[in-house]
Amino acid sequence: MTGPYHTGLTAATVIDAAVQLTHDHGLYGWSVRDLGRELDVAPSVVYHHVGGRELLCREVVERVVADLGVPDADLAWDAWFREVLLSAHQLLSDYPGTAKWLLMHGPVFEHLLPIVDTGMAVLQRDGFDDEAPWVYASLFNTVVLTLVGRDERSAHEDDGPRDHAAMMADFTALSHGHPGVRDLADGALAPLVESTHDTARLHREYVEFLVDSLIDGLRLRLTPV
Repeated sequence: MTGPYHTGLTAATVIDAAVQLTHDHGLYGWSVRDLGRELDVAPSVVYHHVGGRELLCREVVERVVADLGVPDADLAWDAWFREVLLSAHQLLSDYPGTAKWLLMHGPVFEHLLPIVDTGMAVLQRDGFDDEAPWVYASLFNTVVLTLVGRDERSAHEDDGPRDHAAMMADFTALSHGHPGVRDLADGALAPLVESTHDTARLHREYVEFLVDSLIDGLRLRLTPV
């Protein structure tokens, strides 16, 4: 039976447990009741120490992104963004659902403000001028949206027509007589959505490809016509 009190329980320990549940089940895969069971306390104790689920989610995401560092401002813009974007991808990958939260709420934490300031300054310094906000947003949004898509697919695993197996079955059925569809399904979709030990590595390689391609394209905007 869950106890109503827990000697020594603090807001920090409640958030610690919520972070671990997020790592194991995703940010949207646990409830305050689940968190209470994990801590062996009543849900009301969780509310007392931290607040409701909305505030808990905010605390979890803030804790996760606190590990994201600011690359050296002396780096060229492309190296700076490659470093921070791939670091962010790795960090958010370990905590499914945090990318979706950031997409919906934005970089609203004090810890992230130096990243925004430095990234914008690096872009402006290296010649993007008035386009710097668009460049910054396009780079970060691409990585975050890619993670959101992966997390959402994982959340709907074994969920009828929305799960991985159903999607691949549809593509397989459609690919007969359509070699382009078959090659896309076999070469890109299957490795990214099927549950194999290589999925995480392949997804990272895919994100690296996206980041490098975006950066290559953005370099052209700095090249005089």
